[in-house]
Amino acid sequence: MKIETIIDSFIDYIENIKRYSKNTIRSYRSDLYEFSKFCSKINKKEINSINERVLKNYLMTLSEEKIEKVSITRKLSALRSFFKYAYKEELINHNPISLIKNPKTSKKLPEITSPENILKIYELANESEDDPFLVIAIFELLYGCSLRVSELCELKVGDLDFKRGTLRVFGKGSKVRIVPIGDKSIEIIEAYLNFNPRKNMKSPLITLKNGKKLYPKFVYRIVNKYLGKVTDIKKKSPHILRHSSATHMLDRGADLRAVKEILGHENLSTTQIYTHVSIERLKEAYKKSHPKS
Repeated sequence: MKIETIIDSFIDYIENIKRYSKNTIRSYRSDLYEFSKFCSKINKKEINSINERVLKNYLMTLSEEKIEKVSITRKLSALRSFFKYAYKEELINHNPISLIKNPKTSKKLPEITSPENILKIYELANESEDDPFLVIAIFELLYGCSLRVSELCELKVGDLDFKRGTLRVFGKGSKVRIVPIGDKSIEIIEAYLNFNPRKNMKSPLITLKNGKKLYPKFVYRIVNKYLGKVTDIKKKSPHILRHSSATHMLDRGADLRAVKEILGHENLSTTQIYTHVSIERLKEAYKKSHPKS
């Protein structure tokens, strides 16, 4: 059976049966069709013609193209799921990727910004030509509730419980979690909604000036613009605010498992990267200020 045919079947499976997130489906589709093109070039169009050697040649090609190890690991993840599905459906007799290991990567600590910079951004937003209520609401939800961009864009008015101080978030893999939202954040969102009233509880919580739904590229532009005014960190993406939020919670003594639940991480090991950030910040503070350093 042709690889492309099985890819289509697999995508249908993770979309309609497994209910993977749109971003994951888009990523898997892109990575798998890229692999399919490689196989076509070397005349390996049938899935039964794919063996360990073909996969190693593919990885070597990616490496020669200077693809980052993190990206290669992601592509391997898509292939692992794909071949696991093919084996489960008895389309192949042997899983060729079972002995392939991920490339070794050195974990980079995530970049963060400071709470002071967030406050500076609020001041700058009030002085700019942009809608200050919109800008501040975006930053307050991304940072205050540790949200992903996709989660922010999908929020509905009914997801915010003002009385309980909670926010219902639809995360990766369509998993729902409830996260706390602080009093100051609620005040900011209430002020935003007073100037931008909504028709009903199913209306998007945050919208563009024209009333249309918020979308990731717009959020990225806003965050990039204002982070660029207050910090010189390399990456100025919305995810920086999520990294910062998690690190600042741990800096102030938050329980690691609680932070894991707020972030919506499946594994505690994913959250533990932020403990390393906090430790590095402590070391830096020690070196700068302690007389024995």
